[in-house]
Amino acid sequence: MPDPRGLVDLRSDTVTRPTNAMRAAMATADVGDDCYGEDPTVNRLQEKAAALLGMEAGLFVPSGRMANLLALRVLARPGTEVLCPARCHIRSFEDAAAPVIAGVQPHPLPDLNGSFVPESIDAAMADTHEHLAAISLVTIENTHMASGGQVSNRAHVQAVADAAARHGLPVYCDGARIFNAAAALGVEPAALVAPVTAAMFCFSKGLCAPVGSMLVGTTDTIAAARYERARLGGTMRQAGVIAAAAEVALDSMIDRLADDHVRARRLADALRERFARSVDPETVVTNIVCVDATGMPIDFLDRLARHGILGGMLGAGTIRFVTHHDVDDADIDRVIVALDAIV
Repeated sequence: MPDPRGLVDLRSDTVTRPTNAMRAAMATADVGDDCYGEDPTVNRLQEKAAALLGMEAGLFVPSGRMANLLALRVLARPGTEVLCPARCHIRSFEDAAAPVIAGVQPHPLPDLNGSFVPESIDAAMADTHEHLAAISLVTIENTHMASGGQVSNRAHVQAVADAAARHGLPVYCDGARIFNAAAALGVEPAALVAPVTAAMFCFSKGLCAPVGSMLVGTTDTIAAARYERARLGGTMRQAGVIAAAAEVALDSMIDRLADDHVRARRLADALRERFARSVDPETVVTNIVCVDATGMPIDFLDRLARHGILGGMLGAGTIRFVTHHDVDDADIDRVIVALDAIV
């Protein structure tokens, strides 16, 4: 779907616009009051999402950040630490919501290529003693956004879960782009979350829906999360209107994610050819291209913008491009032409 502004917008996959099928589904959605559990479209979406990820139940929420907060409030204990990748979204990109709202302190573990070694859980637990906070939860992120969409395979997730189990800790997966991870690995998404206690994913990123995320887990976990959702003001009423678009996303947007990965790799190859130190294309396995800004012209993004191409910064040293449904092969051609002009 061409950008109506005539731009190639690579800032994020959150900029996608709902498809015509989503708009039609929204217009005709069967709705009820979800506060009473009476919205049939929301209920159907929650059941479908839970089944797809092999979990007992699901909870439709307005945003991925809220899903993460609900998980922290339900699975962790206030006043404790949560073990997490050092550059994970929960710790680095959510405006300190974890300590402020969930009352927990992120405990960063070194995250080479987006994941930490399971043995670091044992080391962190061995280091707990007087005056140090207790640890009550382990979190992972799959895909890991800050490392350029790196994925954790089932074996690694299982190893993390086994290490956590040795210490009686639950594991939560921030799976905002879990379907990208599954597509990159060629596995079912349920396989990647089977070892964890609960997980979430976003409808509004690569799946192209306009709004919403899903938290999945055991029936008891989701019941507790529903209560916390109300506390946070996340209860929605006739939410079937937006759930309908999310249902179309589940039905029609998962299989096409591999196309985004191919385009991201093509973009990475083009960047490497023109700016040798910018990116290693071998690390681009999903839809995110993280570029070392130190090897780029200081006004690189401004120059791209003059060609109608938008990118973003991920901190001071990293430029980020994200491919998605609204970027096609012709758009990548256009980016490459712009790169040649900049060189």
